[in-house]
Amino acid sequence: MLRTAKDLEGCTIEATDGAIGSVEDFYFDDDQWVVRYIVVKTGNWFSNRRVLISPLSIRQAGWETGVVPASLTMEQVKNSPSIDTDKPVSRQYEKSYYDYYGYPYYWGGMGIWGAHPYPSMMMPSLSHKAGEAEIAREQREKQDPHLRSCDAVSGYQLRASDGEIGHVRGYLIDEKSWAIRFLIMDTSNWWLGHQVLVASEWIASVDWARSIVTTELTRQAVKESPTFDPELLLDAAGEKSLYSHYRRPAYREHAVKRELGA
Repeated sequence: MLRTAKDLEGCTIEATDGAIGSVEDFYFDDDQWVVRYIVVKTGNWFSNRRVLISPLSIRQAGWETGVVPASLTMEQVKNSPSIDTDKPVSRQYEKSYYDYYGYPYYWGGMGIWGAHPYPSMMMPSLSHKAGEAEIAREQREKQDPHLRSCDAVSGYQLRASDGEIGHVRGYLIDEKSWAIRFLIMDTSNWWLGHQVLVASEWIASVDWARSIVTTELTRQAVKESPTFDPELLLDAAGEKSLYSHYRRPAYREHAVKRELGA
């Protein structure tokens, strides 16, 4: 199911022995457009500090209730590697974070979650120090991650292939894979009250220094695309209509290849 990032913000992350805190933001991988960490503001039990929670910790969907269980204890979270959420997340920090929790490295494979399409599929095996995952780790462990804050990117200008057309308003996240499937674009500067969806795979580039997101779509195509209503869930029919409008193959036709890195 797809959910907006705003719908997820404010939800409580519940440890096995109490509430950790509320969802405040997300760090996503701008190479694969996948949420890698949930930024959680803790309560008074931890001086309202911010901590990172990996989707690997989330065991079941509970977003509609506003309370999401995680397979962690409060003590684990309290003793986890500290992080300054105002600074970039380094690969060194990620390694210490994953080693602390005993998680397999997500960057140890060609898929969006190691060799898998979903974070839950990584957990039965903690073999990230052997075999193919070890080879991938040696090749990629020195690379800095491309992690960005969803909140920080909101407001970035959207530039079509033939000119400016709006700005980033939000995101639609797949609650199972944690992939950012769509960026919600606000084109109200051109067409009053008009919000549209642009699939993350249609983003050609992101200029972080100038706060510009560029898509290969044309302004006219975006203007004539189906309007997005944030009050309604995007169903299969709506998604099919969107892909058909842009004359792009339906997401399901290539999703497995993308998620597995094929």
